[in-house]
Amino acid sequence: MHRRALLLAAAAWAARDARAANVDAGRPLAFQRDFGAHPDAHIEWWYATGWLQPEASPVETPAPAFGFQITFFRSRGEAAADHPSRFAARQLIFAHAALSDLRAGRLRHDQRIARQGFRVAEADEADTRVSLRGWRFERTGAADASRYHAMLASDAGGFGFDFELAATQPVLLQGDAGFSRKGPRPGQASHYYSQPQLAVAGTLALDGRPQRVRGRAWLDHEWSDTLLDAEAVGWDWIGFNLFDGSALMAFRIRRADGSALYAGGSLRRAAGPVQPFAPEQVRFTPGRVWQSAASRASYPVQWQIETPAGRHSVRALLDDQELDSRASTGAIYWEGLSELLDERGQRVGLGYLEMTGYAARLKL
Repeated sequence: MHRRALLLAAAAWAARDARAANVDAGRPLAFQRDFGAHPDAHIEWWYATGWLQPEASPVETPAPAFGFQITFFRSRGEAAADHPSRFAARQLIFAHAALSDLRAGRLRHDQRIARQGFRVAEADEADTRVSLRGWRFERTGAADASRYHAMLASDAGGFGFDFELAATQPVLLQGDAGFSRKGPRPGQASHYYSQPQLAVAGTLALDGRPQRVRGRAWLDHEWSDTLLDAEAVGWDWIGFNLFDGSALMAFRIRRADGSALYAGGSLRRAAGPVQPFAPEQVRFTPGRVWQSAASRASYPVQWQIETPAGRHSVRALLDDQELDSRASTGAIYWEGLSELLDERGQRVGLGYLEMTGYAARLKL
C-alpha cells in the first residue's frame, strides 16, 4: 500500500466519505502513462526500499549489511491550477531517504520539501521522473522492463545513493487490478501497483567513502484522494521479496485500541498470478516491543502474520529504525529492514516493515 505518503493523506482527507474522483474501481491502469504523476489526485508517492550487501557477495545467499529507503511524495496544494502566480503552491514535493547500517547499529536519514517548479522540484506526468533539490528517481525502458535510477546525497546524514533498480518481473497490480481498498467505505481507496524483486546495483557513499553494492528492492507507486477512515490512527504494513522469487505484501489499518479496522494484501509466486487477500484473511499479532528514547513511542519489532500464504514471523534487523519526519510530512513513524521467517523459523525473505500512528495519531 501506502506507505509513507499516507502520512500526508491521513489528516487532510481522513474524514471524506465521498467516492474519490481520481480513483475509480472501473479505471484500468495503463503503462507507461501510470508510471507518471497524477496531479489531480490529492496525494501520491513513489516508494523504494531494499537491502544491500557488498558487490562481491552473492545475492543467492543474502547477507544484508544495509537497508535503504527512497520515497518521493507529491501533494496537491490549495492553489487553483489556473492561479496566475508562478509562486502559488499548486503542488508540493516531499522526499525521504534513509539508510539502516546493520553493522554499526545505526539509522541515518534525511528529508526535503519544496513547491513544484523552477527546476527545484518536479514530478513528470509522462513517466516516473521525480526530483527535489538534486535528489532524483527516474524510470526508463519498456513497461515490462523498467530500469530505475535513484541518485541522492545527504550532507546531514552522511550518505549517498547512486543505484540502478532493474525489473526482473512484471508490474504487480495490487487489490482489484490496481484498485486497492483501504477502509470499509468505497471511497477509501487508492490506485496501487508494485514492482517487487528489483535487482539493485550501484554505489553507496558512507561518510564520503564510496563502495559498490548489490541487492534487492521493492517499489510501490500509489495515488489517492482519500484513504483512511476517521476511526483509524495508523497502520502496519509489510512488503517482502522472498528468496524463491515470490512477493508478499500485507497491511492492516489500526484503531486506537490496536484492533484492525481494515486489512488486505497479496501474494505472487514467481512467474505466477497475483492472489489478493480479503480483509478477514489477514491477521497481525504483535510480539516483542521496542521503545524509542527519542519519541517514547513503543513499536512491536516482531510480529506473527497470518495470510493465505501461511503463518510467518517478521523480525526487525535493527530495533531503532524510527524516522522523525515532522519537518516535512509531519509525523514520526517506524520503517525498517526486516526478515521474514517461516513456521520452522527459517529465513525465507527480506523486506520492509512500516508502522505509523504509534507516536501519535497521524495528522498533517
